[in-house]
Amino acid sequence: MDSLQDFMISRVRVRIMELFFNQPSEMFFVREITRQTREEINAVRRELERMLSAGILKSEERGNRLYYYLNRNYSFFPELLRMVKKSTGLGEKLIKHRKKLGTVKFIMFSGKFVQVDDSKQTEVDILVVGDIVMAELAALMGEEEEKIGREISYTVLPEDEFEFRKQRRDPFLMEVLYGTRVMVIGNEEELVLRKPVGLN
Repeated sequence: MDSLQDFMISRVRVRIMELFFNQPSEMFFVREITRQTREEINAVRRELERMLSAGILKSEERGNRLYYYLNRNYSFFPELLRMVKKSTGLGEKLIKHRKKLGTVKFIMFSGKFVQVDDSKQTEVDILVVGDIVMAELAALMGEEEEKIGREISYTVLPEDEFEFRKQRRDPFLMEVLYGTRVMVIGNEEELVLRKPVGLN
């Protein structure tokens, strides 16, 4: 299966990226990063300096500690977030078990769910479109809910209903589609564009 390791030489960098992008609103100090990634402190320091120089991270002194946090204005922030969300956690599981889930057209995580949008733009965490085996999906969602300690709000729509509601600019669906999102499965352009009437 594809992973972040395919694109980055350093295993340490991959683990640091996973830590930060899975908790994008958090700040971490060096020993905390070392503890959570289980990597040697000098290797962690080296990678943090490289990521600072590249503009991926920023730093801030608080008391006698130097904290690191994601630079959301970094040019490739959306791409890196997408890579991490698709290769770790629930995103990785959904892709891995795609065939068991039925015929999946789209799976989209909302900005709220991936913690990059604090606005109350939508109450939906995840949108799933297709002919879905609900028991399989519910099992994966249940595992993730137990892991993160809260209920996941997800909506499942058959493809024909999704297209019907999209054509009619259903307020609920428009709110979901035009908010901040991370595509896990499917083409983002197809997700948001409306098909010409009369075409399948």
